[in-house]
Amino acid sequence: MDRKTEMDLAGAAGMVTFAGVLALNQVVIKLTNDGLQPVFAAGLRSWLALAVLGLWVLVTGRRPTMLRRTLWSGLLLGLLFSFEFLFLFSALDLTSVSRASILFYSMPVWLAIVAHVTLPGERLSRRRALGLALAMAGVGWALADPASLAAGDLRGDALALAGAFCWAGIALTVRLTRVSEANAEAQLFWQLAVSAVVLIVVAPLFGSLMRAPTWWHALGLGYQSVMVASLGFLFWLRLMAIYPASDIAAFSFLSPVLAVGFGWALLSEPVGPGLLGALALVAVGIVLINRRRRAPA
Repeated sequence: MDRKTEMDLAGAAGMVTFAGVLALNQVVIKLTNDGLQPVFAAGLRSWLALAVLGLWVLVTGRRPTMLRRTLWSGLLLGLLFSFEFLFLFSALDLTSVSRASILFYSMPVWLAIVAHVTLPGERLSRRRALGLALAMAGVGWALADPASLAAGDLRGDALALAGAFCWAGIALTVRLTRVSEANAEAQLFWQLAVSAVVLIVVAPLFGSLMRAPTWWHALGLGYQSVMVASLGFLFWLRLMAIYPASDIAAFSFLSPVLAVGFGWALLSEPVGPGLLGALALVAVGIVLINRRRRAPA
């Protein structure tokens, strides 16, 4: 498919769908944690997603490229991915989906700060600096909101924020190291293969591996493995290959918005005016951070 210069209806529909899949994933993780220890569940998810990736390679013939050349950067990518989901799964075991989602999806804020000094062409303009300030104010407001604090836990909030930092580290690793030269299948392979080993090895340090597993928890694990960690990621990379990255990034505000909605609708989490105000600030901030001026034709 030819690369497009702007987002069209099909691309927008794809991004809204993908944002919904990611948002629902936060609820699914929290529910799955009732049956499986969070770190163990994250490790199982990586193993299952790795199997799905293997089937994808067999069916499509799109093999991971440059694995030897990207060994060290690939290992770094995989370690960051391991810690990202160790933190996120553990966070959702402690705090609410609403609070965890706002903090976790604040990743563009921290990425923008680091990219300002490390990546050429990523300097903060006035518009992006305003977005940064709004989003950071929203994160602070979400942490202090008394209505949601009763359903949250500051330890979980801190873990969600740590997961966002690791996610930003992944984005920088893909931009600044040799792994950027590999195809999407190779990048996904490094993340899944390393995390599958690391998370399973460290899982016993976090308590009993089984809680009260049922068929629902197995179904939730399957959703995470297929719809998010493997095919979902490949779908997103496919969209990135067709549409401008800035247009894709502008849709990132949808995931925390939808996650808060799912947390309220499916888990009866409290969502008061304070949390909604914080969410609005974060969403507007993310849009301003990701917005780019189009080059003249």
